[in-house]
Amino acid sequence: MNILLFGGTGEGRELAQWLLDRHIPALVCVATEYGETLLPSGAEAHVGRLDRGEMERLMAARPFTHVVDATHPYAVEVTANIKAAAEAAGLPRLRLVRMSDGEDGCHKAENVAAAAEMLEGLPGNVLLTTGSKELDAFAKPGLVERCYPRVLPMVDSLTRCLELGFPPRHIICMQGPFSKELNVALLRQYDIKTLVTKDTGGYGGFREKAEAAKEAGAALLVVERPGDETGYTLEEIQEILKEGRA
Repeated sequence: MNILLFGGTGEGRELAQWLLDRHIPALVCVATEYGETLLPSGAEAHVGRLDRGEMERLMAARPFTHVVDATHPYAVEVTANIKAAAEAAGLPRLRLVRMSDGEDGCHKAENVAAAAEMLEGLPGNVLLTTGSKELDAFAKPGLVERCYPRVLPMVDSLTRCLELGFPPRHIICMQGPFSKELNVALLRQYDIKTLVTKDTGGYGGFREKAEAAKEAGAALLVVERPGDETGYTLEEIQEILKEGRA
């Protein structure tokens, strides 16, 4: 068995550790050098973003038996490329899916653009926990001044926030996981009235954010997932790999 694992997520790192513990050969693909530092010690990594062609060439470079897609549930284009590349290479693909942890009684938006539009009608300071890649939608005059983006402690994340015009004193550079207590403290420290998040499920800390918003008296605005996915849980993939099934 030889696994090609795409994953910069918590589940991806957990699966990488599980493979290491069982001495199952695996190459773990992460997008950034920072992502590599989060992998378990001893994991072999391929660092850098890949297009479909590059994925196909990587899949042909070794006698891989399985491709596991443990990328973020919102990384739609990456997942599509992995699927197409695996089909072209004739390799079985296992998509690791997070169970949705939907919340009732909250604001919901179809995408980040819709979320930003909704925020223009909501008062007060905003904590953005949607990541640095999609901050453009919130960088509007009258809104950007109210927003507190929480991003990874990386130079490019900070630079992006500054270039988009977010006030330097509003930029929170931190690495999770974030407990409910820490979220509550941040909401109160910055007098946040609305917390914006994606439906990232358990591994993405959704529940801790939802409960913190409720305790701090802040509204919760959830950017919904781009679509329903079929796949397997982490535990199901572990069972499949243990049994050597495709």
